Amino acid sequence: MLEVYNVFIIPLILGIVELFKISGMKAKYSPIVAVVFGIVIGVVYLTNYDWKQGILVGIMLGLSATGLYSGGKNVMRRDDEK
Repeated sequence: MLEVYNVFIIPLILGIVELFKISGMKAKYSPIVAVVFGIVIGVVYLTNYDWKQGILVGIMLGLSATGLYSGGKNVMRRDDEK
């Protein structure tokens, strides 16, 4: 399952999503892409094709990447931009 040293996957997913956004994808699709990549990585890399566990872990990774981006964006936003 998800070990501490596999936490690097969250910023990796974030970077992949940013590449999609740079290539022209609308930002509103970012969470969907993050969850899809999280599921793929969860099933293939982390759980060795254990589908149930991989999907669960992948959803957690994708949502964590989405939260990391959203939280960072909100912290960096100035108060007058609300």
